[in-house]
Amino acid sequence: MHVALAVCALCMVTYYNFQLIPSYKLLGFIFLSSITGYNFVKYAGIAKWRHKTLTRRLKRIQVFSFFVFLGLIYVSFLQSVEVIFVSLTLGVFTLFYAVPILPKSKNLRNLKSLKIFIIALVWAGVCAILPLVDRSGVSLSLLAATFLQYYIFILALLLPFEIRDLAYDIPGLGTFPQLYGVKNTKFFGGVLLVLFILLSFIIAQQIGYSKLEIALITLLLGGFIVFSSSSRSKYFTAFWAEALPIFWMLFAMLLR
Repeated sequence: MHVALAVCALCMVTYYNFQLIPSYKLLGFIFLSSITGYNFVKYAGIAKWRHKTLTRRLKRIQVFSFFVFLGLIYVSFLQSVEVIFVSLTLGVFTLFYAVPILPKSKNLRNLKSLKIFIIALVWAGVCAILPLVDRSGVSLSLLAATFLQYYIFILALLLPFEIRDLAYDIPGLGTFPQLYGVKNTKFFGGVLLVLFILLSFIIAQQIGYSKLEIALITLLLGGFIVFSSSSRSKYFTAFWAEALPIFWMLFAMLLR
């Protein structure tokens, strides 16, 4: 639910930056979709067909996910055709991220270094495209620039998670810290932040939102990248780092 709130918060940034009235039926759809997709990716591989041997906690998660999915089915009928089409396209990436479709029973998650690029693609697609896809007056070039802006932001945001999981990931997973080391991963994060802030300032000149907003969220994200390590508390990433889109939303709300 924390991740789903963060996804909705980044969608709200899109609404604020383009000075659009939020669609709460779309935000509800995105919230329920995020929970469904996240739980499917995280727990489908654990549960599989072993329903009788699941722990009580996993059974509760299954029941919760089932009711969330029912809600998702309902709100899906309230969405436009364009929203459903984009959502199904992004849903395919989510499905293949967890389900083996490649030789030797591999899924997209198991391909070396591809994991964070797939996650960033889905996040950016949801938060940049869905709020704007059925809004007239938004140019294709500006939509593409916003998608790229979010893609770079999420890619950088995922690096502290890669560093955190270094001690637990299997050797063959091929994460950035495994392949290039923690120092080079943080350097890559710095390059992403430079690209993010440059692109954001270009977009800000076109649609007029605050450059201070971009500077603050860049500083926060940079701090999480610099101070990330495999020995940090789980709340450092699983709560505070994941909350950065929520902080960005607050900056967008206050700096208007």
